Amino acid sequence: MTRQSDEDEVWRQIVASFNDTAERDSADQPWPDSENVPAEPTRRVVKPSEDPGDPMARDGDLLDAAPHEDGSPDGSRDDGDEDEDEGHFEPPPPPPLPKLDLPTKLAWVALFGGPTYLLVAAMASWHMEGWALFTAVAAFIGGFVALVVRMGDDRPNDSGWDDGAVL
Repeated sequence: MTRQSDEDEVWRQIVASFNDTAERDSADQPWPDSENVPAEPTRRVVKPSEDPGDPMARDGDLLDAAPHEDGSPDGSRDDGDEDEDEGHFEPPPPPPLPKLDLPTKLAWVALFGGPTYLLVAAMASWHMEGWALFTAVAAFIGGFVALVVRMGDDRPNDSGWDDGAVL
């Protein structure tokens, strides 16, 4: 047989078995059975205490208790639950925000302060003088320009030799 006829035969087999269902055995699964999702979630039912002084006691009815953050109905943990938290990832705390210098702080105040003043004055129906309108608009534009100018376009010191896609 030629190579082309072999490929055609393989293609015919693939097309013929397209609608066949795959038979899966538990040995074929790439994960352990303990990681399979149960068909129905389990519900925890707590019977209230028989103590008449207990404000949570109800004439022997069964109550559905919402589990606490740690998964137990009463908030207590037993030592056997440590295995469940084994795969839990807790990210490290984020680094602190950089300290801003005075010109940057003033630029941010001007960027948001100008439009905020105009919005409050318009909603409160204040009479605005021409110089107040000009100052608010100039503060917005000046704050924006100051932030863009101070942004800088130099590369970081630890960027290495490859800058990725630099436009």
